[in-house]
Amino acid sequence: MHDVNASRASNAFVPLMASAVLVNAVGLHARPSVKLTQCAKRFAAKIELALAPDGPWTDAKSPVKVMRVKAPQGATLHFRITGPDGTAALAAVLALVHDGFGEA
Repeated sequence: MHDVNASRASNAFVPLMASAVLVNAVGLHARPSVKLTQCAKRFAAKIELALAPDGPWTDAKSPVKVMRVKAPQGATLHFRITGPDGTAALAAVLALVHDGFGEA
């Protein structure tokens, strides 16, 4: 007999969470939004961001949704990542933000 719940448990991933402060002068505008979504799309993991630790959460793979966040310089971006390559995805998005999206 096949246990459906056992197979679901083996496919479940614990969400990874971290935050980073926006250091680039103009915050999360069009160019950084596109860079963030391009980075996020390299991974299978579900990558979400928010301005508060408890959300609301935004799909980091959608450039339009990321631009709607409108985070200014100095804002803290909170990331929630779930998936098989979550650790690598988290490291990549944090590095991108810490680097000021190449603009700082």
